[in-house]
Amino acid sequence: MLQIWALDNIGEITQGVDLADVVISALDQPLQAGDIVVVTSKIVSKAEGRTRVANDREAAITEETVRVVATRTSETGHTTRIVQSRLGIIAAAAGVDASNTPDGTILLLPEDPDASARRLAASLRERLGVPLGVIITDTLGRAWREGQTDQAIGAAGVHVFDDLRGSVDAEGRPLVVTMPCVADELASATDLVKGKTSRKPVAIVRGRADLVGSLDLPGARSIVRPPERDMFHTGSAEAYAEGFDAGLKAASGDA
Repeated sequence: MLQIWALDNIGEITQGVDLADVVISALDQPLQAGDIVVVTSKIVSKAEGRTRVANDREAAITEETVRVVATRTSETGHTTRIVQSRLGIIAAAAGVDASNTPDGTILLLPEDPDASARRLAASLRERLGVPLGVIITDTLGRAWREGQTDQAIGAAGVHVFDDLRGSVDAEGRPLVVTMPCVADELASATDLVKGKTSRKPVAIVRGRADLVGSLDLPGARSIVRPPERDMFHTGSAEAYAEGFDAGLKAASGDA
């Protein structure tokens, strides 16, 4: 049976705070072997000092960006940048966020979410004496659907995929490409109990011990699709403009 619950009594996180202490202090029952601790990236960023003043938001987005995917300006004049960050994640504003932060500040994503997850998982395993996994989450949009869901941006001690390729479905047909991203599924499931405004940034998942393994397992960075398999590399308007320009150059003999 799958059980998911959020931890209460977690106060404001400041730079230098030991997140393992925070989790252990908030536990309402002992963790068991195979439990998965799911942590919102904001408290990881706060503990790691990834805070900037709000006036530096645009500069921070630029700093975190390695490639602009699409840019749109609304009727109100607000410009949204969809970019690929140095973490490989494609998201609005490179994940730079001003929600649930002290007034006048913004938060950047953790420097290396997988490394952050490994440190937290290693510390919890050592101090609690049980093998468990850690997932770090952030809220991201979806290219073809409205709204946002929480997804895994860091992971340690957890199989991020449930690879079903080579097995068969209920009708006995072979599964060729089926590989659920269980790390993202758990990230979204825990957001149902953590919420966005309840100040419950940590949740526990129990009942998927089959996913917990070595701290050397591939982290959430392995979820990011490699460029050679990215069929949607650029925004639609940007792709059209690029193709139009290429056509003009070809027609004029400049290509």
